[in-house]
Amino acid sequence: MGQYFSREGNRLVFRYDAEKVWMEPWGDNSLRIRSTKMAVMPGGEGSGGLDRSGGNPEADGALLPCTGTANQPTAKQPTAAPTIYTGGPGAYIKHGKIEGHFDAAGNISIRNSRGEILLKEYVRNRRDRMSENCSALEIEGREFKPIIGGDYSVTLRLESLSPDEKIYGMGQYQQPHLNLKGCDLELAHRNSQASVPFALSSLGYGFLWNNPAVGRVVFGKNITTWTALSAKSLDYWITAGDSPAEIEEAYAGATGKVPLMPGYGMGFWQCKLRYQTQEELLTVAREYHRRGIPLSVIVIDFFHWPYQGDWKFDPLYWPDPDAMITELKDLGVELMVSVWPTVDRRSENFQEMLERGCLIRTERGYRIGMDFQGNSVHYDATNPEARSYIWEKVKQNYYDRGIRIFWLDEAEPEYSVYDFDHYRYHLGPDLQIGNLYPLMYAKTFFDGMRQAGQEQVLNLLRCAWAGSQRYGALVWSGDIHSSFSSLRNQLAAGLNMGIAGIPWWTTDIGGFHGGVVTDPHFHELLIRWFQWACFCPVMRLHGDREPHKPPLGTEGGAACVSGADNEIWSYSPEVYEICRRYIALRERLRPYIGELMKAAHEKGTPVIRPLFYDFPGDKRAWETEDQYLFGPDFLVAPVLYEGRRERSLYLPAGREWTDVWTGEKYPGGTTVTVKAPLDQIPVFSPGRKKF
Repeated sequence: MGQYFSREGNRLVFRYDAEKVWMEPWGDNSLRIRSTKMAVMPGGEGSGGLDRSGGNPEADGALLPCTGTANQPTAKQPTAAPTIYTGGPGAYIKHGKIEGHFDAAGNISIRNSRGEILLKEYVRNRRDRMSENCSALEIEGREFKPIIGGDYSVTLRLESLSPDEKIYGMGQYQQPHLNLKGCDLELAHRNSQASVPFALSSLGYGFLWNNPAVGRVVFGKNITTWTALSAKSLDYWITAGDSPAEIEEAYAGATGKVPLMPGYGMGFWQCKLRYQTQEELLTVAREYHRRGIPLSVIVIDFFHWPYQGDWKFDPLYWPDPDAMITELKDLGVELMVSVWPTVDRRSENFQEMLERGCLIRTERGYRIGMDFQGNSVHYDATNPEARSYIWEKVKQNYYDRGIRIFWLDEAEPEYSVYDFDHYRYHLGPDLQIGNLYPLMYAKTFFDGMRQAGQEQVLNLLRCAWAGSQRYGALVWSGDIHSSFSSLRNQLAAGLNMGIAGIPWWTTDIGGFHGGVVTDPHFHELLIRWFQWACFCPVMRLHGDREPHKPPLGTEGGAACVSGADNEIWSYSPEVYEICRRYIALRERLRPYIGELMKAAHEKGTPVIRPLFYDFPGDKRAWETEDQYLFGPDFLVAPVLYEGRRERSLYLPAGREWTDVWTGEKYPGGTTVTVKAPLDQIPVFSPGRKKF
């Protein structure tokens, strides 16, 4: 079959029957592999520049293009041309530390520079009777299952080559497992779930499933299976490296890095569901100032508008936003405003957006996406005209008043019913391109803010896809429960989000649902969560506290409920004193946090990361899931269970560690048990003095 291999420039090509496979360099030590049974490769030469969805401006999916314009970032260019062999019986491409191989039947394996196989397609058929893969099972590594009258359901099957392999990344899932080997993950977004399909393996590779379709991945003991429910091509990117940091930096170079975080992002953020009036919000900001407690950001949450889709202040409850913004700036506080993508049918903008094709469509029945506080439809973030329309409204009513940070809620987007096959976007059906939505939502605001001259763009979103980081996306973990089990889930989620290339990440301190202001059990949870948040990328207090306050009215945003008070003085004197101390500690850490944000901006380095990231040679570091590194200088071991006043933790080998509270020193490579009184989170540092 050697005649089916060819070289086209720097690309190795395989053709057989209707299938075309491209294997080409995409950054140093990295390959992009695409396969299709369409007439032309989506996004490639001969397709008119169209991608899998027929016109997506992100034509390379999550990947930055290898060539671009002066105003468009590109993936890091390879430093040397690849070596390509097509002489048969198979073919290969060698590029730095990675090699892509076809056997004579066109089956793919990926190797590192030492010749070790990193990935290999799972193939069991009769095509090559002399191969170890010869089998009556007739299972293909690359499967294109036709959708009658449509495109394909695509599956990639890979051999699990080592029983000891560990997998990390993949975004945010509400489960406690840091190591994802053995997990079954939905490739779809939901409230508190963000599918960011990049996996880092302990075997020395990083793998991006570069397909925004709804699907599934199973990291099985015998087979890893990636599935897209609807697609025109199979598309993935893989890199080989000698350390997790090398792999992560290659991935950041291929998909983009966060901007440099503005200074106000690194302090303490105050939020609740929901400040109902301008005076209520100002009273809180003034009280922080009166008490001498540093406050960086305060947040106006949802339904400060007349109707969803109006994107403006309700003048009855927010009568003078210009004066409010001026006073907050005088107090040194940045104002963040919630924006939703939903458009109520009663909104002043609904009819025009409908006529201009700016709204998501439904495949059947009456067009409704959500029924919360009114029947609404989401704006279509994949439509460039819709993105421009939204930004112009937001610019006129918020940005031109001086607001420089936005809370882009409902970013999945959230539907009242998660029937993904029911929705269709400008770029195609939800099943095929739906996971792009949060990326394009972030791009809506990033592009507008950059065009307005703002360099350091930071916006809070409830979801992300691979590449969202390059649009200034700070992701939070959604409407989670107020419980210690939920806290444990968030630790795994935050660490895996960082590995998945999203270094800006945060949670609702205390959780969102279920926290009762007078409950001592909740007070303990809030304290432990607050301590942990001090050592997270962003420290933000939020939640829907009980008991609720009554709505102020019956129409528009005033009809929405408000949770109980959620300021640090809203609980008990003990809660207040502990939280105040950790806010002060966060302020002292700001120069250090600035260094971490610079590394994230320049190299894509996660701000919080598992122990193995800095200690890849330590086997125990790969097995430790309940502690982490806050940059290179702090090992943090959160208290994750109620009633605990001490905990055991592992100190990685190769360094001496100092307890930052007591100054006591411990050798690396040891497990220690330390005291953890209610006001103290265990933190260690290599060579640092105590706090």
